[in-house]
Amino acid sequence: MAEQQKLTVLQLLPALESGGVERGTLEIAQALVERGHRALVMSAGGRQVPALLAAGGEHFAWPVGRKRFKTLLLVGKLRQFLLQHQVDIIHARSRVPAWIAWLAWRGMNPATRPRFVTTVHGLYGVNRYSRIMTRGERVIAVSNTVRDYILREYPDTLPWCIQVIHRGVDGNAYPHGWKPDPVWQQAFFAQFPQAVGKLLLTLPGRVTRLKGHEDLIELISRLKRRGLPVHGLIAGGASASKQRYLQKLRYRVRSMGLENDISFSGQRDDLKNILAMSNLVLSLSTQPESFGRTTLEALRLGVPTAGYEHGGVGEILRTIYPAGLLPLGRIDESFQRVAQLLQSPPAVPDGDFFPLRNMLDQTLDLYEQLARTPRR
Repeated sequence: MAEQQKLTVLQLLPALESGGVERGTLEIAQALVERGHRALVMSAGGRQVPALLAAGGEHFAWPVGRKRFKTLLLVGKLRQFLLQHQVDIIHARSRVPAWIAWLAWRGMNPATRPRFVTTVHGLYGVNRYSRIMTRGERVIAVSNTVRDYILREYPDTLPWCIQVIHRGVDGNAYPHGWKPDPVWQQAFFAQFPQAVGKLLLTLPGRVTRLKGHEDLIELISRLKRRGLPVHGLIAGGASASKQRYLQKLRYRVRSMGLENDISFSGQRDDLKNILAMSNLVLSLSTQPESFGRTTLEALRLGVPTAGYEHGGVGEILRTIYPAGLLPLGRIDESFQRVAQLLQSPPAVPDGDFFPLRNMLDQTLDLYEQLARTPRR
């Protein structure tokens, strides 16, 4: 059997701070190193860089995500970089880096240039700027929802170029039935004393208009009127541009007399613990999510989870926990379903659903196969 070709793979993204794209980049870099390949990442940097280096990856601090005209000056420099480092695969994970990578790649010799891969991580606004994410020789869609979006909005994308590779969760990191230690629990309830002895409903995610915070406030209000001992937790921070919206939410909570029934946690690094402590985790995004990793994490921990029946969250719930599917735009029915899940929740099945290993293997197999495929 021929020896496996050692690849140099360059992943590009705006920064290595926090988030699903960043975590996926890190996981792929680690898997590449484990298979004996070379893992390069180019971004503006961030708090995940030490983890990348510890895993054996290499980081190059370039402002490839900056939305300004000057960023185009990086095109020629990147072309030199690709030649110098003998890059075999370029994997662009975001729109500005994808434009820079594609312009550099397009100007290289088609017979010897690297292979070009993109991942469509989100359901972006449909325009020429976003179209770049469908220009890869292979286009990874993170769910069937994303694949359908690509084929619907960019019908000239060749269907055989698109490969659905679902995001995944490491079952060892999210074991079914796991609970945080008593010391953490004590500290948590000291911070949120109103939640003690209550049914905890958690809405994780950044504070933005699309995440359904107003629906959560309405649900808590109705559950209280029904006499259920509930406490709502909005678990996520608000960026500088979303402070006014956060104030609006806080005002709404006050005006409905729910200050003791809904808490705002701000940005947290212990979301896994909070999910594990919850009686019900919610996903109430009014626009479909491309995947819904937090929904999957909660379910893998064995926590009942409910979300609107669309997008990636709908896909995950249909596969693992159909009892948690909520009808979008029908708050009365959603309220009845949530009340039911709080009073007599069906058990969440314990299974290796959407395993991280599959995501890693499928992505690396795609790289290796593409590297061997004759160029068109």
